[in-house]
Amino acid sequence: KGTYPEMANFFADLSRLYREELADLGAAGCNYVQFDDTNLAYLCDPKMRENARTLGEDPDELPEMYAALINQSIEGRPENMAVCIHLCRGNAKSQWFAAGGYEPVADKLFNLTDVDGFFLEYDDDRSGGFEPLRFVPKGSKMIVLGLVTTKQGSLESKDELKQRIEEASRYVDIDQLALSPQCGFSSNAVGNLVSVDDQRAKFDLIREVAEEVWG
Repeated sequence: KGTYPEMANFFADLSRLYREELADLGAAGCNYVQFDDTNLAYLCDPKMRENARTLGEDPDELPEMYAALINQSIEGRPENMAVCIHLCRGNAKSQWFAAGGYEPVADKLFNLTDVDGFFLEYDDDRSGGFEPLRFVPKGSKMIVLGLVTTKQGSLESKDELKQRIEEASRYVDIDQLALSPQCGFSSNAVGNLVSVDDQRAKFDLIREVAEEVWG
């Protein structure tokens, strides 16, 4: 509080550091950067939204603030650099920390954040339905559907994955959709309760479904 009595000054310094990092990455030849964002994902959870209120914050206003911070952080990035965001709900020892559909943040997330794509966790019922995808701007941003779970080794069926992709395409053009695991297979050294063979099988499944759906 002594160094940053006003959060605006903290955000200004934080975004400057990110811009410097992206410039260094671009100079080194990097053309893809993925941010891991938990704040926006947690604002989908009713309990965490209430917690924000107890801290004196408005959970309906925070997505706009976070979008502005992300935009300031990636401003001036190299022209050939794509930036995406993964909305992470927790991922260690096959556990999770947040639930709730994307409806509370979807409009501001998709329309105010100047990134190229969003990785969304959709591996079980706690992520809600695809209806919030109706807010995705047509033709400009990719939505990567995290339909394949990283929390358990059992393999999803091709037919089920294709059906869910088709359901999502009712709200956003299928050419703006892609398929991925719901999160990383290991967010830290602890990892998840999934074997290496399970991971390989899931990657093979994703590749095969993607080839059959998108060619």
